[in-house]
Amino acid sequence: MPNRLAGETSPYLLQHKDNPVDWYPWGPEALQKAKEEDKPILLSIGYSACHWCHVMEHESFENAKIAALMNELFVSIKVDREERPDLDSVYMEAVQAMTGQGGWPMTVFLTPDGAPFFGGTYFPAQPRYGMLSFPQVLVAVARAYREQPEKVAQSASEMRAFLQANVAAEPSRMEPQQAILDEAGRNMLRQIDRVNGGTHGAPKFPQPMTLDFMLRQYRRTGDDALLELAELTLQKMALGGIYDQVGGGFHRYSVDEVWLAPHFEKMLYDNAQLVRTYLSAYQITGKPLYRRIAEETLDYIVREMTSPEGGFYSTQDADSEGVEGKFYVWMPEQVVEVLGEEDGRIFNQLFDITEGGNFEGNNIPRLLRPLDEAAESLDMPLEELEERVQRSREKLYKAREKRVHPGRDEKILVSWNGLMLRAFADAANILDRDDYRQIAANNAQFILSTLVQQNGGEGQMRLYRTYKDGKAHIEAFAEDYAFYANGLISLYEATFDTGRLAAARSLVATLMDHFWDPQAGGFFSTADFHETLVARPKEWYDNAIPSANSEAAEALLRLYLLTTEPRYEQAALDTMRPLLDKMGQAPTAFGRMLCALDFYLGSPVEAALIGDLQSAGMERMLRAVWRPYAPNKVVAAGMPGDEAAAQVVPLLADRPPVGEEATAYLCRNYICEAPTTKPEEVEKKLRS
Repeated sequence: MPNRLAGETSPYLLQHKDNPVDWYPWGPEALQKAKEEDKPILLSIGYSACHWCHVMEHESFENAKIAALMNELFVSIKVDREERPDLDSVYMEAVQAMTGQGGWPMTVFLTPDGAPFFGGTYFPAQPRYGMLSFPQVLVAVARAYREQPEKVAQSASEMRAFLQANVAAEPSRMEPQQAILDEAGRNMLRQIDRVNGGTHGAPKFPQPMTLDFMLRQYRRTGDDALLELAELTLQKMALGGIYDQVGGGFHRYSVDEVWLAPHFEKMLYDNAQLVRTYLSAYQITGKPLYRRIAEETLDYIVREMTSPEGGFYSTQDADSEGVEGKFYVWMPEQVVEVLGEEDGRIFNQLFDITEGGNFEGNNIPRLLRPLDEAAESLDMPLEELEERVQRSREKLYKAREKRVHPGRDEKILVSWNGLMLRAFADAANILDRDDYRQIAANNAQFILSTLVQQNGGEGQMRLYRTYKDGKAHIEAFAEDYAFYANGLISLYEATFDTGRLAAARSLVATLMDHFWDPQAGGFFSTADFHETLVARPKEWYDNAIPSANSEAAEALLRLYLLTTEPRYEQAALDTMRPLLDKMGQAPTAFGRMLCALDFYLGSPVEAALIGDLQSAGMERMLRAVWRPYAPNKVVAAGMPGDEAAAQVVPLLADRPPVGEEATAYLCRNYICEAPTTKPEEVEKKLRS
């Protein structure tokens, strides 16, 4: 019989609904049962694309004897970390403090009131490599809870105090200054692998936020080493196996140091952030490779990760048919069978597909060298080779579609959707792609019509975090409000729909009123209307996704320039301030916050465009605005005399056009230049 997870919508929880474990979802029923029966809680946290989560399920949670032990000794709770980042954050911090490491699956043992007293990650079903088996751990923990209650209570009390103290950040005595950015840039250069890109060693993670900071720092300082090493990383990733050379999009990370063999899951948030990084590199260099990777990644999202309603799905698994990566690998004869002898031979040669294999006897397609170099060695015009490769990739993709697909987590998370909304909006502007603009608009229409609650206060908007199978639920967290507000600001810049900017301001109003920490500054992960946990989490570090505080700081700064409301700028400064003495020392931990600091210190440009939004003149002006790499800017546009738009976007107020032509007003540092109708002047000033 299915357990209590059968009523959930999370694909990860539903994967466990037929386990013999008496699983509970996190909630009052489970917590009350633990208190009434005086049993410890076994909390298991994972996510649907997690390979080792699947392994532990198969080995232990599907095992009737182990499940019986769990049911007898514990109240077992299963949590999807992507649905509940608050629980994941609190208990991951506890596990890292207890063991010195963390990861998923995460296994934490709690007192009935939620205080952790023992934990770890993956436990094998049998003793292995010096590790206790999961049954041994279960018996030992349950015995300690029964026979050593004082010791367990002491451990839980100490961990509770640690978690509560760790939320507060010591205020920095520093002021925002460029020396912080310079220190971060120097430290970043020391950490880069100058042969393969990325940071030294393996595994290698893409780290788009760090790359974004390097590109910004290059623009600010002119230090060529920053651009060269960022490009080295972007090129190595684009040619490697971490990028799906057949279907587009990036896998989670590379298990080796040369970007060949990925952990094959694909995450929405990785691809959203990497698109924006490749777009920035394209603006700086004009190199077609970067545009191609951005477009192919977005096209993959449209094709495979977009719901009919317009939401973006969360992940694709690494496994298919129980084997990690099986969907993505090839043998030479398979390629020849699809492409024919000549095209198959060329593709195999270019993409390192051999009889011996480059990955566990199979082959992960990767380009051994850029196509322009390959064309020269093949004595073939580059255009002909590009057309041949593109044709081959399309055929291989169609053939691959007949394979058993990896699982897809189709829950729609507001925060991750905000990251991808911004990627599509930016791509629409930079690449002049109306189809991407429409996809971004569709996403906003879906989120704002489906995941908005009806109980927001005046001028505020309350969100649900997740949606699947027609059901929106779970109170949204700080990251949902901050990420989606930033996405809506970018959508406003792509459409000049003031309703989207008004929605962004409503989300930020909720963030400031319900998540703000008046003592230490910055935003808690949970609101004052969320349930009370053992500690109220606050994320400062940028990890696989930006921290809510980093995204909030940038959104606040952008809104300040568009609206001139000082409270936005002050809140942004108070959010950055606790980290000012740490950012320069650990740039990979604060990549997004460093970008926000660069925005604040970088004399951002306020571009107000006045004219017929559908005219050819306005189109030329917008191309001039978006062609150069000028990350520290906001863009507003409106029709002449549109008072309603000026009320929402004060940047547009009192800005008449010059004659009948599209007119640009550029301001920075509280100084506005004379209006101009010449796009080339606008572009030149944005490049300076």
